[in-house]
Amino acid sequence: MRKWNLGWVSWTPLAFLAVFFFYPLFEILRLSLAPEGKLDLAPLAALVQQPYYGRVLWFTTWQAVISTLLTLALGLPAAYVFARYTFPGKTLLRALSTIPFVMPTVVVAAAFSALLGPNGAVNRWLMQALHLGQPPLQLQQTIWMILLAHVFYNATIVLRMVGGFWANLDPRLEQAAAVLGASRWRAFREITLPLLLPSLTAAGLLIFLFCFTSFGVILILGGPRFATLEVEIYRQAVNLFRLPMAAALALVQMVLTFAIMALYTRMQARNVVVLNFKPQQATQRRIRGWRQFAVVGSGITLLFWLLLAPLAALIVRSVSTPGGVSLAYYQALFINQRQSILFVPPVAAMRNSLIFALLTLALALILGVLSAYLLARPRLRVSAWLDPIFMLPLGASAVTLGLGFLVALDAPPLNLRASPLLVPLAHTLVALPFVIRSLLPVLRGLNPHLREAAAVQGASPRRVWREVDLPMLAPALIVGAVFAVTVSLGEFGATALIARPETPTLPLVIYRFLGQPGAQNYGQALAASTLLMLVCAAGFILLERVRYEEVGEF
Repeated sequence: MRKWNLGWVSWTPLAFLAVFFFYPLFEILRLSLAPEGKLDLAPLAALVQQPYYGRVLWFTTWQAVISTLLTLALGLPAAYVFARYTFPGKTLLRALSTIPFVMPTVVVAAAFSALLGPNGAVNRWLMQALHLGQPPLQLQQTIWMILLAHVFYNATIVLRMVGGFWANLDPRLEQAAAVLGASRWRAFREITLPLLLPSLTAAGLLIFLFCFTSFGVILILGGPRFATLEVEIYRQAVNLFRLPMAAALALVQMVLTFAIMALYTRMQARNVVVLNFKPQQATQRRIRGWRQFAVVGSGITLLFWLLLAPLAALIVRSVSTPGGVSLAYYQALFINQRQSILFVPPVAAMRNSLIFALLTLALALILGVLSAYLLARPRLRVSAWLDPIFMLPLGASAVTLGLGFLVALDAPPLNLRASPLLVPLAHTLVALPFVIRSLLPVLRGLNPHLREAAAVQGASPRRVWREVDLPMLAPALIVGAVFAVTVSLGEFGATALIARPETPTLPLVIYRFLGQPGAQNYGQALAASTLLMLVCAAGFILLERVRYEEVGEF
């Protein structure tokens, strides 16, 4: 059989990572350890000597631990309901529950402000119901708002990873324990919980990683009182322009996040246990009786308040003006009210976001397809090493990537510091692992006999790819494309560092609106956030409809 050999082209993704990922990280390492060309450990020594940085690391760690425990505790009931019951609207609800995970952090901040802020929906309702003169809930810029936002962001990981694993466990194990006299709680504690432990641990580590590198939520909802390592890197680089200190902090964060990623990979491997898995059609049941109805109803209610209420409040508040329900804030997005030369209207920012998203889409799909074919090659000995290498950008923080671009790509032949191309390049690094994980399971699952049969009939390698591979890959390509676009539209950490002032993205403009006083600015921020949310939500609902037979790791 003639093969369509891509030759050196198939190694292009590795060259891309070498130039735009490993080289910037190496420059951060050099800047932190040898800022003047000679070994200088002063920035690293300052991290140890100054108690402030110790407090930042301590806050980064404990808020991530508490956020992880809260997410697991609040997500498990909903995971149980999705794993064990079928009910009308379950597919739509599952798609909607995934939307928060792809929401830009600025939109999440705006949503929580609209729900729980001083003028939020909950405070307004309480003031009206209890006849109060002041908002009773004072959560703005408190740790509680940060923890709730982290739960909102990451609860879908519990639903997907733990709920998916749970749904395939054989329920007869618990039934056998019940026959032997075990109570429901004892059967759960001694049978189900140990079986769920690998997926619970892997989900917990992933949630911890995302909370540990939290940026937008802390920056917007926490205010100046709180700073994670990620936020401190941004402050040192942008506000104080102390690049060696920012690089030293980034180095510490990289070491810690890569350690967490290594642990996560190990936990994933532990998921491969010998169990008598059952199809979900055999393990799930319809709701029967008032008790099961109460269990499912409680789970869905909890899910609504955790995940959907902030988004609903965002939409409602975006059309609530002093004059009543109106689209005034949306109409104001098209008007440059201050007539400022430097002012960039949100509509122009949305155009920038869409252009960057399209460039990211093209780059991520080309590199993702080449990477997936490279990794799917049978008998390629380096696959075991290449696979985690392609996943590394998922473990690096976006702010660190942006900082790496600033310090590395500022001299010929790669003098891109003033180029708007930095934005889609950074977005591609973030989106690439998602595209690869969407394509790889399908490629590895393709029956090679189909290609051989087509080749025997005289089809050229190019025609075999077009008429055999491509139809199989098309749904996974759409999934990868939606991921690339939504990741690009919502990316905030790296973009905040590298975007040009004249070409901001929509998340940056929303952040600027939220940082300015006045009801008009706040209303415009909510309207722009709603538009961005709807675009991302439409993309993710499309993803749910075209997912290739539930194949894919995200």
